[in-house]
Amino acid sequence: MADTSRGLTGTLVKLFGGADYQLTVTGRTELTPHYLRLHFDAGTLLADRPVHPTMWVRGWFPDGAKAHQRGYTLVNPDPAAGTVDIDFALHDGLATRWAENAQPGDILGVTVLGSNFTLPTPDPAGYLIVGDPASLPAINSLLDAIGPIPAWVFLEAAHDDDKQLPVNITGDSELFWVDRTGGGQGLIDTVRESAFDAADHFAWVACDNRTTRTVAKVLREQYGVPKGQLKAQGYWAA
Repeated sequence: MADTSRGLTGTLVKLFGGADYQLTVTGRTELTPHYLRLHFDAGTLLADRPVHPTMWVRGWFPDGAKAHQRGYTLVNPDPAAGTVDIDFALHDGLATRWAENAQPGDILGVTVLGSNFTLPTPDPAGYLIVGDPASLPAINSLLDAIGPIPAWVFLEAAHDDDKQLPVNITGDSELFWVDRTGGGQGLIDTVRESAFDAADHFAWVACDNRTTRTVAKVLREQYGVPKGQLKAQGYWAA
């Protein structure tokens, strides 16, 4: 039976083949005062769906009699144990309010639809990765997947303690934290000022909508990254 609390959006997601699952809260870890990790029993999700880099689900968060979807990357998915985590960059929003009040035993309904990223083949010479705390879980899963291939990672920090968050940098990869200024302009300027010939690189960008569009343009025009070697998606609206 359809969940009427999800409204037209839920109907359309179901129409396009979305598969529904239930995650059960088992615990919580405060990574920083502005970043919360919830631990879940994944039910049948990981048994049904092979895990891939940057894999995400549509979480349905209650708002009175209705529920609204928000996309979240799966963190530490463990198919053998049937467990998964989800990280929440805390701000004044529907999902944040739910996460801050979540207790063991609470259920989060999720839908799998649209998560289909695959690593480029053949391997690029390197990766250019641009994001912020909201996209850090996806970035970490991407860094884990690319292994020893060098990556240049630019991350925007909204709070000083964001820079304490774990980033899975290894080998010759480099990490640059940039304070959020000018509605993302500080990050844009830093990426622009760091430009080099990256025509043989793959670029992955996920920030707020405006910053994502501008950074993607910089990567195409000043780094020389071909359009087919660039994945850009706005994760939130500024």
